[in-house]
Amino acid sequence: MTKRYLFFLFLLQALTLVLLGETFFGKCVGVSDGDTISVMKAGRAVKIRLEGIDCPELGQDFGTRAKQFTSGMVFGKDVEVKEYNLDRYGRIVARVYVQGEDVSLELIKAGLAWHFKKYSSDAALAKAEVQARGQKKGLWSMPNPVPPWEYRRLHRRREKTGLKSIPSNWIL
Repeated sequence: MTKRYLFFLFLLQALTLVLLGETFFGKCVGVSDGDTISVMKAGRAVKIRLEGIDCPELGQDFGTRAKQFTSGMVFGKDVEVKEYNLDRYGRIVARVYVQGEDVSLELIKAGLAWHFKKYSSDAALAKAEVQARGQKKGLWSMPNPVPPWEYRRLHRRREKTGLKSIPSNWIL
């Protein structure tokens, strides 16, 4: 297949998601990290990126804890997936519910995720983050937690320069 054909298929799939906003039910068969899971849909596992949040990366403080929390909530369970769109990696961006509980909201309440304000204006997520910060839950117990988007940016920069560690004079 040509790149143009694949690009067209991707756009068509993305447009379909935007127009239909599909909801489906499936079993969670994998947890990659705190905000990415795999759910069975039409006989195959599809990657789901939890909408509205960004969890610490696995190499960050609370990254492993966020993955464990998500696993405890969803792994091996039937979940409801409300699709929003596709991200640039081809993952379905969706809100996921287990027995009526919103996984994104629960991660924020536990202090294991940031409200991803760049992509979400959800008032409930914003309120939950303010409360978790105030109660110093999870990552908010740390004096200066580094948001995952900053962590990723710094690590991309480090990889480009070939540095083994991040110099202290780089602004976080």
